[in-house]
Amino acid sequence: MLRLENISKTFHAGTPNQRVALCDVSLYLPKGDFVTIVGGNGAGKTTLMNAISGVFLADGGSIVLDGQDITFLPEHKRAKHIGRLFQDPMKGTAPNMTIAENLALAYKQASGGSMRVGIGKKLLAYFAEQLALLELGLEDRLKTKLGLLSGGQRQAVTLLMATICTPKLLMLDEHTAALDPATGEKVLRLTQEIIQKEKITTIMVTHNIASALELGNRTIMMDNGKVALDLSGDARKSMTVEALMTKFKLSV
Repeated sequence: MLRLENISKTFHAGTPNQRVALCDVSLYLPKGDFVTIVGGNGAGKTTLMNAISGVFLADGGSIVLDGQDITFLPEHKRAKHIGRLFQDPMKGTAPNMTIAENLALAYKQASGGSMRVGIGKKLLAYFAEQLALLELGLEDRLKTKLGLLSGGQRQAVTLLMATICTPKLLMLDEHTAALDPATGEKVLRLTQEIIQKEKITTIMVTHNIASALELGNRTIMMDNGKVALDLSGDARKSMTVEALMTKFKLSV
């Protein structure tokens, strides 16, 4: 489903500030894989996500998504197939536009529809139906500007925006880190429900070691721009939080 071959990225090459962010990273995710990624600051977690989503082009290697080589595809074209959530609930949204308008932008981008076409009653009804599943009362606030919502509500809407048309790949970059524990737990539960229902191939970056071992079916640790540990199956089931924390500290 997703295949990375020898992905490398160096920032500020040839200068005193040169930094190798990714070093020959190779990774394969079968369809439906849910991979959690841990690692210290600067380990390459977010850089890897940026490389996959097309924020920048990798210096070397290849990226193939569902059989399509997207190595040199621009970010906006990859966005049709890749959903992404950030730590900041406002990132990737238009806070001065309504919930309905934000959902419409996401829907039309993912479905290939025209951005110039208005939001019809049928689409509004669909948005209300999907919002109702979040159980936050947002189905009655379609005309509310997104910037007026609480952090948890915004992130829930952003989650819906990223999955309103089932993406081939969903990337979650510490998407509950900025929320209070109760709200973060709710957003995480909603995330799991959507991923399981739609069987979405998912990559989630987290600093919560317990969540990294509990969620999904595979855990990867990154260190110095490389995959230092790849756990799945019995090896992952037998891994304790304490043992992974020890490895995590050694890699920081």
